[in-house]
This record gives sequence, C-alpha cells and structure tokens, in this order.
Amino acid sequence: MRQKRILTGDRTTGKLHLGHYVGSLQNRVRLQDKYETFILLADIQALTTHFKNPDLIKKSIYEVAIDNLSVGLDPNKITFVQQSRITSIAELTVFYSMFVTVNTLRHNPTTKTEAKHYGYDDLTYGFLGYPVSQAADITFCKADLVPVGEDQLPHMEQTRKIVRRFNELYGKGQEVLKEPDTLLSPTPRLVGLDGNSKMGKSLGNALYLSDTEREVVQKVQAAVTDPARIRVSDKGHPDICTVSQYHKALNNDEYEDICDRCKRANIGCVACKKRLAGCINTLLDPMREKRAYYENHLDEVKEFIINGSQKANRIGDATMDEVKAAMNIKL
Repeated sequence: MRQKRILTGDRTTGKLHLGHYVGSLQNRVRLQDKYETFILLADIQALTTHFKNPDLIKKSIYEVAIDNLSVGLDPNKITFVQQSRITSIAELTVFYSMFVTVNTLRHNPTTKTEAKHYGYDDLTYGFLGYPVSQAADITFCKADLVPVGEDQLPHMEQTRKIVRRFNELYGKGQEVLKEPDTLLSPTPRLVGLDGNSKMGKSLGNALYLSDTEREVVQKVQAAVTDPARIRVSDKGHPDICTVSQYHKALNNDEYEDICDRCKRANIGCVACKKRLAGCINTLLDPMREKRAYYENHLDEVKEFIINGSQKANRIGDATMDEVKAAMNIKL
C-alpha cells in the first residue's frame, strides 16, 4: 500500500505572510514525515484574479516555492507541482464542468465572498469555475487528505460531491476517483495588522515571511492595539487587541503573562509590541538564512519544481487512463 497522500498549496500571487505560516505552513512541516506531500503552486488559479499581470505570477512561482522551503519543508520529502504543467488537471476540469451546474457555483459562499472582495460584478468563467478546477487539483493525484481553513470548506464539499457524482455516473460500483478527507487547520486565522479579520496580500496589512528585521519592527510598531487604552496606566483589554492575538499565535509561552500584565496596566503597548517584534524576528531568522540560500540558487528551485511536476504528470496520466476507461472514451 502506498503512503497516504496530502495535496495542499498556494496561489502564486505574491510572497507568503505570517497568516499563511500560522494557518498552513507550520502544519505542512509537521505532516511531511507522515504523508506523501504535494505542494501545488497554483498559477492557473492565480490567473482567475491576476490574469492582467502574468509577470507577477511567474515571479511568484519562485517566491512561493522559496517561502515553503524556508519554513522547513524538505525538497527530498515533498513534491512541488506547478499547476499549469499538469495536463490531467486541465482535462479533469473540463470533464467535471459537464455535470456541475452554474447555479451551484454561483451559490458557493467562498466564491461569493471572494467576488465581493475583488469588486467583481460580472464573473469570468475561470473565476466562477474555481471550485471545479480545485477539485481537479485534488483528484488528479488521488489525494487522501487536504488541509484547509474554514473558508475553504465549501470548496472541499464541492470536490467531494464531484467525486461522488463521477463515481455514480461512471464507476459501475467501483471507486474510480478518491473522495478526499478534510483536515481543518488547528490554528485560528491570524488577523491583519490593522485589525482586519483577514491578513491579506492585497490589504496592505501583512507581515511577510521575507520581511527584514527592521520591516518587522516597523510594522509591529504600527499595529492596532486596544483602542480604549490611551495611557500606560490604563488597564488593557487583550481580548480585543490585535497584538495580543499575535502573541497567542506566535509567543504562546508568554501569552498568559502578557495578558495578565496588560489587564493590570503593568506593561504598556510599546513594550508589548517590542517583545512581539523580537519573537517574530527570532522565528524568521532561520527562515531568512534558508531564503538567502535559495534566492542565490534559483536553478535548484526550478529543478525541484520541474522534477516534481514531471512526477505529478506521471501520476495524473495514470489517473486519466482510469478516468477515460470508466467514461468509455479510451480507444
């Protein structure tokens, strides 16, 4: 029996930030020894929102790969997959689109939220069909498990419905496609520096894994805190403070003590932010070292991506043989 397989990944629309690390990347590092791990560099899905800026997407393929490597993912244990290189993903997207209705896609809550975020009134075919493409990503390699945040649960349910529908239509009682399980992120979403409920590349409220020590200090200094706390002598309310949430996610050992001191006005916001910046820089320092290496060895990064995509194509081709045989279109 083969080792169980995970499919996870990132859209290639820019460098990754601490929200990605807390919500996904640190979990990938933990899981890479237990599962055969595929990391999707989702450049086709990046085109659904950034089709006018292909140069950004090409640059981001390397940046996202390096971000993954810098946090501790081992290129000898994981497989990078460049989405646009995998022919089976494109084929499966077309096949699945034949039995997924437009109304189903229009009512997907994640799609509706994303459309509102980008200000889209008239959706492109690619944007509306994002969940279908994602189902192809997951099923081309017969992933057993997909780690996701809560916002991706509707997409996962759509994938599971597509797999069940395909097997009902063509399986003749057999499981042609694997119905994946969902692994919900064990860590809550990290809010933005401005207190926004989401840290995002396009929102200008992110701490990036590639930020310098100085950039981290400057960004943390500007982070939103308890709006009711004007003076150091005022008692704080850490439950509504953005910086407090960062301490909880990234400095858990000191979190309770910091909250207690904040409530008793024994620590000011400036000192609290200084401790947070120091903690974040301690976390990022080894990542910076790995990043510097790979930024100076882009040929190695390219080789990881090409070799991983070739492996993925072999797996996807085998899946397509089974799919086409089941559909009775294989000559």
